[in-house]
Amino acid sequence: MGDNGMGLRERKKLRTRRTLIEAGLTLFDEKGYDATTVADICAAADISPATFFTYFPAKEDLVFADQPQQVEAVRELLAARRPGESMREILVRVVEQFVTPGMWSIDPDDRLTAVRARLVATVPALRAVALRRLFDIQAEWAGALADTFPEELDETDAHAVIGSVTGAVIAAAMANVRRGDAALPMPEVVSRAALTAMNAIPGR
Repeated sequence: MGDNGMGLRERKKLRTRRTLIEAGLTLFDEKGYDATTVADICAAADISPATFFTYFPAKEDLVFADQPQQVEAVRELLAARRPGESMREILVRVVEQFVTPGMWSIDPDDRLTAVRARLVATVPALRAVALRRLFDIQAEWAGALADTFPEELDETDAHAVIGSVTGAVIAAAMANVRRGDAALPMPEVVSRAALTAMNAIPGR
């Protein structure tokens, strides 16, 4: 979510949002998710609770801050398929957008990306939220993919394709988190996992 071309008000809002995300994820990592309150986050960020709730409905939303924008970005990319563009080509463009610096509140190579992945991997409450959200997101993306390739995919095939790619990315990202100091840059992990999954899809 770069701020090029934005006015002062928009840039200030982005900075406030980023400050809350950074403060929240850092405290979740240091103190524990359950032990950290919204008041703690606001104190660390020097931002009022009233302001917090204008940006995020609850503290869990800090962990998944970019998901709404990511869901919509993928839908827009799929809807804007270029003439003659194959399924693999458009999915590669989707992955490239996900790992492009400046697209989101937290860049793929930001330290907070690893913190967020570690939290989702280790905090039961966040794992449950992530799973619930994943089902909804996959359904939206599968529907968009089926609409983009109506002559090639039915709904079942579209769910299988989206499930293969997202499943590969999530599994590889979690494995990378478990490597600790030996972890690879997350953008590299995401790209490799997605391409491996796409290469296993015949005829696409």
